[in-house]
Amino acid sequence: MNPKPSAPPAMLQQLLEEFDTRRPAALARAISIVENQRDGFDALLSALHSRLGRAQRIGLTGPPGAGKSTMTMHLAAAYRARGLTVGIVAVDPTSPFTGGALLGDRIRMEQVALDPGVYIRSLATRGSLGGLSSATRAVGDVLDAFGFDRIIMETVGVGQSELDIARAADSTTVILVPESGDAIQTLKAGLMEIADIFAVNKADRPGAQRLGNDIELMLGLRGGATMRNVPAHHGVDLTLINPGRTAREAARVEQPDSWTPPVMRTVAVNGEGIEELVAAIERHFRYLVSSGELRERRRRRLHEQIVEIAEHRVKRRWWGDTGMQEYLREQIPHVERGVISPFAVADALLLRGARLLTEVQV
Repeated sequence: MNPKPSAPPAMLQQLLEEFDTRRPAALARAISIVENQRDGFDALLSALHSRLGRAQRIGLTGPPGAGKSTMTMHLAAAYRARGLTVGIVAVDPTSPFTGGALLGDRIRMEQVALDPGVYIRSLATRGSLGGLSSATRAVGDVLDAFGFDRIIMETVGVGQSELDIARAADSTTVILVPESGDAIQTLKAGLMEIADIFAVNKADRPGAQRLGNDIELMLGLRGGATMRNVPAHHGVDLTLINPGRTAREAARVEQPDSWTPPVMRTVAVNGEGIEELVAAIERHFRYLVSSGELRERRRRRLHEQIVEIAEHRVKRRWWGDTGMQEYLREQIPHVERGVISPFAVADALLLRGARLLTEVQV
């Protein structure tokens, strides 16, 4: 038996009607409802779900100071020049002291901030450690349903392990600068492995060429591109094999079923290399479609979304029950004295919680 979508509450009907007419104020209200998980946010997302899938979602990530906001601005301008509309989700870090965030990305995007074909929404991380706000994907869904052609998601400055962007975007561009580190950094797992495209920004600075070469070397060694066409016999002169050059050449060839991340050189502050970066992003999207990878990535996104929703609802129902909380408090002294173990209490909570998860809530 398949679950049927419920009709949105009457209070959301007017918002949806205004949303359908593409009023920016309705879009802003819808995003606020979703971001803050106000009453009816799940009904709103359910009502919009059938409209999803048309927008191309582009992720931009990289270390602090790499020029992500400037790159986002120029990418948006390039897409607008092509007649495409752009929604931007820019994530800023939350203060651990006040809980607030500067949300100042739009200050660095003044060139497109007033363009009616561009919508910029800043989100605070609110303690999320993956480089994105926990609401980023849902906000992306709202922008998709609204009808934007491209959705650009810009993360906070991230390190080696904050990789949520790869699960939220169709194509992920990792932006690095000469100061990002030496050759050892390019060999690290994590951030370097999620890139569909690399952009060496501030390429007019010393060390940019070396960084680009190091990334291409890493790609050649990691992807096996170096030895792919080498005959299997002892007479091969391995000194003639250049992993970086092999990866660079593989990245230039558009294949329907394989992809080698290209390493682009940009100077975002001047707009240099932006057109080439846009072309690489569009080429990657064509690969995603032709190879079937786009469908797989979006299926994984839906799978993760369903799991997250289920876990959130279970936790809310479970720990929102006063009986569960009271039972847990009663058991703490017994655990403290060693009469019972934490595992036994957890098993007892599971048995008690089974009733909560099967009750029909009114």
